[in-house]
Amino acid sequence: MRVIRKYANRRLYDTQQSRYVTLEDLRCLIIEEEPFRVEDAKSGEDLTRTILLSIIIEQEQADSEAEVFSNDLLAQLIRVYDMTSPLPLSRYLEQGTQLMLEQQKRLQSQWKQAMRNTPLEFMRELAEENMRFWQKTLNQPGQADESVNAEPHEGNGSDASDTSEDNKASS
Repeated sequence: MRVIRKYANRRLYDTQQSRYVTLEDLRCLIIEEEPFRVEDAKSGEDLTRTILLSIIIEQEQADSEAEVFSNDLLAQLIRVYDMTSPLPLSRYLEQGTQLMLEQQKRLQSQWKQAMRNTPLEFMRELAEENMRFWQKTLNQPGQADESVNAEPHEGNGSDASDTSEDNKASS
């Protein structure tokens, strides 16, 4: 893993390449999926998270059309920190973002092979993949709200849906 040292003068030094780097250089490493760790030059404290947040801030300010975090979303994130029992938001964001990136890669790959697959078939596959992902995510143990795991037709107070399901099963 590449080690980046942050000095008191705020400069970042890449120990592997023996040169000073910028946040933009680190952003490129991230895009290239090159693992790195940023540490304080004196104490050795891990500063990676702080630097990653700085890169996000720089990205958000650089191009207003490419904003990911709206004011409303940022306010909601701040409210999550104030909850007595914070939601497992980090896990959902990580998994949801990973799914989105994987689907983007898949979409690009499928686009190249568009002549072999119909667009409707591809969209159906993406929808099914999304459903499997969220069902798996929401059904993981330790969730505070167990009602999220219930089947859609359960607990709605209507016997009609249960009867129609039973009729379908016996047909």
